[in-house]
Amino acid sequence: MAGGWSRDGAVQEQIDASVEDAIEQARSRLPRGESLSHCEECGEAIPQARREAIPGVRLCVACQTERDKRQGASAGYNRRGSKDSQLR
Repeated sequence: MAGGWSRDGAVQEQIDASVEDAIEQARSRLPRGESLSHCEECGEAIPQARREAIPGVRLCVACQTERDKRQGASAGYNRRGSKDSQLR
């Protein structure tokens, strides 16, 4: 059921588009190619189990954890605009 200016199914389409965008963004950040045997930031050896679990890995666990902290959570926004943004 849609209300106001939206047509039926518009809200679900926005949700689906937001989920698809988040999935695509996450996939684009996955490593690709040959895994390194040593971390490209600190030079420590990357364990064989990590290299097998994540193809294309380039960082050790400690450096990857730090990089993830620096990047922080994505600022999730609705690219199609929310009802609130249209009212402003």
